[in-house]
Amino acid sequence: MTTPFPFTAVVGQDDLRLALLLNAVSPAVGGVLVRGEKGTAKSTAVRALSALLPQVPVVAGCRFSCDPAAPDPACPDGPHEAGPGTQRAARMVELPVGASEDRLVGALDIERALAEGVKAFEPGLLADAHRGILYVDEVNLLHDHLVDLLLDAAAMGASYVEREGVSVRHAARFLLVGTMNPEEGELRPQLLDRFGLTVEVAASREPDQRVEVVRRRLAYDDDPDGFAGRWSDEEGAVRARIVAARALLPSVVLGDGALRQIAATCAAFEVDGMRADIVMARTATALAAWAGRTEVLAEDVRQAALLALPHRRRRNPFDAPGLDEDKLDETLEEFGGSPESEQDDDPDPDGPPDGGPGGGGGQPDTGPQAGDDAGARPEESGEGEQRPAGGGEQSPVRASEPFRTKVLSVPGIGEGAAGRRSRARTEHGRTTGARRPRGALTKLHLAATIQAAAPHQRARGRSGRGLVVRRDDLRQATREGREGNLVLFVVDASGSMAARQRMSAVKGAVLSLLLDAYQRRDKVGLVTFRGSAAEVALPPTSSVDAAAVRLESLPTGGRTPLAAGLLRAHDVLRVERLRDPARRALMVLVTDGRATGGPEPVVLAGRAARLFAADGVASVVVDCESGPVRLGLAGQVAGELGGTAVTLDELRAESIAGLVKDVQRRAA
Repeated sequence: MTTPFPFTAVVGQDDLRLALLLNAVSPAVGGVLVRGEKGTAKSTAVRALSALLPQVPVVAGCRFSCDPAAPDPACPDGPHEAGPGTQRAARMVELPVGASEDRLVGALDIERALAEGVKAFEPGLLADAHRGILYVDEVNLLHDHLVDLLLDAAAMGASYVEREGVSVRHAARFLLVGTMNPEEGELRPQLLDRFGLTVEVAASREPDQRVEVVRRRLAYDDDPDGFAGRWSDEEGAVRARIVAARALLPSVVLGDGALRQIAATCAAFEVDGMRADIVMARTATALAAWAGRTEVLAEDVRQAALLALPHRRRRNPFDAPGLDEDKLDETLEEFGGSPESEQDDDPDPDGPPDGGPGGGGGQPDTGPQAGDDAGARPEESGEGEQRPAGGGEQSPVRASEPFRTKVLSVPGIGEGAAGRRSRARTEHGRTTGARRPRGALTKLHLAATIQAAAPHQRARGRSGRGLVVRRDDLRQATREGREGNLVLFVVDASGSMAARQRMSAVKGAVLSLLLDAYQRRDKVGLVTFRGSAAEVALPPTSSVDAAAVRLESLPTGGRTPLAAGLLRAHDVLRVERLRDPARRALMVLVTDGRATGGPEPVVLAGRAARLFAADGVASVVVDCESGPVRLGLAGQVAGELGGTAVTLDELRAESIAGLVKDVQRRAA
């Protein structure tokens, strides 16, 4: 077994190390989500933590790690009699992103079922992680059906398996630790809230610290055992401190003053639900125990807020994580009013608390954002205005407040990359049936296999309990899940769209759809057209936040070359089909339907639109026409595309359900 990198040898990352240690002291804190760029020791620190955890007493021979002092009466390997048991090291179990449902929760032991004719349960990763650490690297890429199982286990502290005639329940209480790179997508809100603490990590910009990181890493790679040996004293000291803090934890007093500060802080930052209050209380208590105190101080409450609240106050994935520390200090001061709230050791309320730079994850105020509307010209209607090609450009306007949308799905069943948008045949979805395998068998459908083999047992001379199975009896499970699509936004930025109020609403609508694509793991692209030509503002990419940045800086003005925009979008989709044939596309055209510039612009736009219909590309036209008199041009373009038109107001969640049905009906 490879010697892990010592936890105490990790350079910097004070908040990360503190969050992990607090969970080692009090697993009830609820785990840690580590967010940050690649190459910042996220996985290294998590894997090193398990070596610091105290040994776990278990019932000898129990596959479900029952505590000998209080064995689980429902343990599948039980019943167990209370006794001394044995000691083993705490486990850290890694859940691969591509794991199957059977690997996570367990399944019927197929080998024994077929060979001996008995029902035997084979435990999964949840059983292995009981009373230890369950670690998910790139947790934001975890398949939805696995997320659902994790949520159930985390909520109930147990795993329930009901399948193939087997009914099993076993305890599954574990420390959930996840790492992720936010550039690759966000977590579902339900899973995000299940992490007790969150930490933002980034590589140091200090040359001396970076030199030390490289020096230690090279020394470890040259001689892992020798390097670990040089840090054994520090590791032992931290391990002993964890044991002492665990012993002290029941004696820590959480006074009414600290509780009032916790409640006021959660209310001030408008976090949803009561889980944040509970997590903050447990974290503050663990901080006091880690410091060797039996009383929770205001500094503990402050640090607990910086670790427990940033991921709970975000309203959409593009919000920067972190807390307004000035507001936090004002709240703590206002609701202090007790001796334990005094902080004489920190005379500068704006400075970082003890425990590392930044006070545990807070973000500084970045001030006014680029593209602020201060000093902007008065609104112009721009309706029907014909501006000279390339002239009359207006400065970019900011998007209006985004809103929640329901999913726009591509009709039919695809076979693209795993995601959260459209129906697809996948390797890790729910089982929908069985078929004969084409090539190598990958997912056995046990019930169908047994059903196929059962009628032939007498003819095959079966004499024992085992089932005589031949290759022709094997059945492959067919599964259905969700795929990610390519959502290509084609945005009209011409003069007819240039009214500031209208363009702000248009950008807000596109941003809302981008937020939806962000959460559903789609690739996105952005084509804009104005003046006399169209351009690919953003080639198809998985970085949806890059599309949001390009959208924010989009200028407007000039004529409306609708045909050029559609032809450029068609070309983008043609190239992407060659690169990734399995990924289906959804084209979202944002326009008022006008076409100007060049000979016969309306005729040319109609011809370009029919190319999408001929290729079977799913499309939606967001009709941006406004005013008391409407020409209905966007609806005509939608008809040529073989798609459907929807107004800006109809994009909202309460109106979009009918749109999805309309898209599917037209495509049928």
